[in-house]
Amino acid sequence: MSATVEYLHIWEGGELPVIDAFRPFKCVIIIQSPPSFEWQKTVSDWLVASGCLYMMAWGEGCSGWDDSVDYANLEAWNWGEIPDDSFVMTTWHDNEPLSDVLGFARVGAHQGDIDTPVCLLIDIGQANRREQMLDDYEQAWRD
Repeated sequence: MSATVEYLHIWEGGELPVIDAFRPFKCVIIIQSPPSFEWQKTVSDWLVASGCLYMMAWGEGCSGWDDSVDYANLEAWNWGEIPDDSFVMTTWHDNEPLSDVLGFARVGAHQGDIDTPVCLLIDIGQANRREQMLDDYEQAWRD
């Protein structure tokens, strides 16, 4: 079953919106240009605190997002045991077309038995590509 999709455009130095209302959610981090380590950590902490349970990263430097969100999740639980309903699944996709990642997010990414009814497309960089990304998400894996 496909999740409801929302698009967010964020950039380094910009204010991060309140996204708690989407809890629990999954997201695709789409990296137009890699941010600084400090800002990536800020975004990772924000995702975990806001209720992200499945994060997929795509674009230049995406493998670092996997680690960054993992560390944010561990920090949120004082490096102890993370309850199943708070564990964030993370993946990175540096050698795959974005259409495959969006298709997986749309129909395949599940966090166990926990329903994640919203998929956030979080586009990081200068360009706001709302219409393109929403259309790409809806078209992914339709064939």
